[in-house]
Amino acid sequence: MSTITLPITDTWTIDPAHTTVSFSARHLMAARVRGSFKTLSGEITVADTPEKSRVTVSIDAVSIDTGTEDRDNHLRSPDFLDVENFSSLEFASTAVRPVAGGYEVDGTRTIKDTSQPVTLDMQYLGVMADPWGNEKALFSARTQINREDFGLTWNAPLEAGGWLVGKTVDIEIEV
Repeated sequence: MSTITLPITDTWTIDPAHTTVSFSARHLMAARVRGSFKTLSGEITVADTPEKSRVTVSIDAVSIDTGTEDRDNHLRSPDFLDVENFSSLEFASTAVRPVAGGYEVDGTRTIKDTSQPVTLDMQYLGVMADPWGNEKALFSARTQINREDFGLTWNAPLEAGGWLVGKTVDIEIEV
């Protein structure tokens, strides 16, 4: 069980200016490509017990950024996120459990037209006041998904064997 005191019972609006949703995946079987989403919104509702708390997040799919314009455009295409037909990636929690060192947040992740269960390993890092006196509740979370579970199956075989894009995507969230 975590011994950190939770923030006051309230609904906290996710501050997109101070939130990072980043990801990484294998490329060419060895290298790791990293990226993030630049635009998102959401809320974290802290209840009187962690088990009653909720999280919702909506990520603007077109805001994907890996630092390479051609790659970003391919990720926005129907081969991957298909942003013309599916403008956002969604997460809605279904359960929160205290575990050693933090919490597990179960939820449903929706990418394109596919929803799958996912569990986030989450830590509550405390409440801090920014320089203007606004209180900020700080959270950090990680998870790993198989992109093919969400219909993101595009790939290309490599001449030496293996695949261009790895199946596993690591996701890190700082709120």
